[in-house]
Amino acid sequence: MIARLRGVLVERSASAVVVECAGVGYEVHVSLTTLAVLPEPGTEVTLRVHTHAQENRVALFGFASELEREVFDRLITVKNVGPTTALGILSGAGELLDLLRAIAAGDAAKLVRIKGVGKKTADLLVVELREKAEWLLATIGAAGTGGAAGSAHSHGRGRGRTKVIDDVAFALVGLGWRQAEVDLVVARLEPAADATVETLLREALRAMARP
Repeated sequence: MIARLRGVLVERSASAVVVECAGVGYEVHVSLTTLAVLPEPGTEVTLRVHTHAQENRVALFGFASELEREVFDRLITVKNVGPTTALGILSGAGELLDLLRAIAAGDAAKLVRIKGVGKKTADLLVVELREKAEWLLATIGAAGTGGAAGSAHSHGRGRGRTKVIDDVAFALVGLGWRQAEVDLVVARLEPAADATVETLLREALRAMARP
């Protein structure tokens, strides 16, 4: 099973690329997200790969980031979502964080707007992946994403907030929410004595998604 490819990008199309490794060209199906960050042909690239073997065909699906590969692996666990459908969801969703937020918030209506995702599939994505999406968002937020997250900490801790609440606010800003929205939501959180950043972040993400 091929899990990773490093070689020269020799061809690219709207949905696939060819990577040459030691004289062998591998066709790899990619999402628009990965395609957008790949360099021009003639440049060395590294792709994480999912190998999909069928009775008479082997197909490779490639990803420029570990996060995209992780989300893809989660998607294909959902009933009736195969690798091609999962890749289509990644392409149609745009930003990976937007896709994870929609699933975590149970926003099936937003998922239906992705080409190839019907109501039944959208509902299954929410039911089967909601907790996993929340976990991924919490993990990303706890690790920090730089940029906006860094600017959030530069303002210092919110007045009267505990450290755990401040860490939740930091994670939310790092995930792309506006500071004003974050401040309103975290102000309504009532953490128990043993509350963790992860559990409170899940609660906050659900609140952020409400109209």
